[in-house]
Amino acid sequence: MSSYEADLGVVPPFDAELLRRQPASAPRYTSYPTAPQFNARFGEREFRACAERSNESGGPLSLYVHIPFCTSPCFYCGCNRIITRDAAAAEEYGRYVSRELAALAPLFDARRLIVQLHLGGGTPNFLERAAVAALVDEIARRFRLSGEPERDFSIELDPRFLPQGYVEALAELGFNRASLGVQDFDRAVQLAVNRVQSVEQTLETIEACRAAGFRSINVDLIYGLPRQTLRGFAQTLETLVAARPSRLAIYSYAHLPELFKAQRQIEAADLPDVETKLGLLKLAIETLAAAGYRYIGMDHFALPQDDLARAQASGGLHRNFMGYTTHAECTLLAAGVSAISHVAESYSQNFRDLRGWSAALDAGRLPIWRGLALDFDDVLRAEIIQELMCRGRIEIEAVERRHGIDFAQYFAESLRRLGPLVADELVTVDAERIRLTPRGRLLVRSVAMCFDRYLEPAPAAAEPHRRFSRAI
Repeated sequence: MSSYEADLGVVPPFDAELLRRQPASAPRYTSYPTAPQFNARFGEREFRACAERSNESGGPLSLYVHIPFCTSPCFYCGCNRIITRDAAAAEEYGRYVSRELAALAPLFDARRLIVQLHLGGGTPNFLERAAVAALVDEIARRFRLSGEPERDFSIELDPRFLPQGYVEALAELGFNRASLGVQDFDRAVQLAVNRVQSVEQTLETIEACRAAGFRSINVDLIYGLPRQTLRGFAQTLETLVAARPSRLAIYSYAHLPELFKAQRQIEAADLPDVETKLGLLKLAIETLAAAGYRYIGMDHFALPQDDLARAQASGGLHRNFMGYTTHAECTLLAAGVSAISHVAESYSQNFRDLRGWSAALDAGRLPIWRGLALDFDDVLRAEIIQELMCRGRIEIEAVERRHGIDFAQYFAESLRRLGPLVADELVTVDAERIRLTPRGRLLVRSVAMCFDRYLEPAPAAAEPHRRFSRAI
């Protein structure tokens, strides 16, 4: 490992003035092209062709299953979810997921192993233990599940709704990683966002996962929430650092009430101003650095012994719709409402509404709503952005050799866009490579935007797209 690769895990310096000058919003680049580019011209026929091409190259599989149900709305949330307390709704949903898995499985070579499984939401633990067991059994019946210790079977958990023995049951089913939403322990903040969750509930869940042998535990926090203060957030960080979860994700709250109905319950006047929000980010970065967490990228931190930090150090870090992850070699399959697959050189998304998704399955079709077949330029730029996001650099000669291009000529406009970021010392550019500087790693989204041909106007503009979350 080079000194530069070792430095990638070092928490970047904080420069408030520099952060103020960045674009107000930016894609998170869990895919390139991003989801707004998907279209209805890509459907089941195109997906089947991509699955066939995927089998030619082979390799392991990653499976994501979306569980959309929540018992109550969190006002900050922009996820696709269904608010209900009806357990029967989950049972019916499970039957439809089984039908989707039965339709997907024959498209993929039966010898390909699922080495990564993730249940996301929504609130996956809305499902009762028996329902989760039935789902895992169905997946195992349709696909080959890896039995290797390196496999990554994860689930998102809401500590407020975990019955006794639930975590232990998950471990028996093979789950070894959990992600917990916390956001902030400050009572005023919790009331403002309609998510009251005690410290005790959270710490008990962390300890239960640890006692059950989970290899990794992630905690999500959000900065920029209504009524959030430096003092309250400091107490939240102090509590969690003492609990020592393997990973933390510190997300910036994106207030887009015109897109997300639940956010209309949040009073804009209660949101922290720009200076306070920057202060919250600074506090999180400095606290986690002092506690020994490595900086993975954007808003993710991990302890040095965690799989994510090891993947970063070895060059195996990857980014997809689940965020930063390992197992870069996997084909991503997805089932459930709104779920997105990445198969061969394509993306495909299921219907976002329960009625459209279930109606397609009732008609004997895969429930694909829209997608995108990637052309040469998409594949090339996706690789460039992935390299920036995960390895912090672009090796120019290697890109030229793999794709048969003259980098300076092909990316002339992107290099022009990089000019102001070079001047700000976010990135260095020479004949051999483009490399993020330590201060540029926190603003990698701004650098990646320079290579995004779908974004107009250029990244220097104040507001390129309100459909994306705030860059900081």
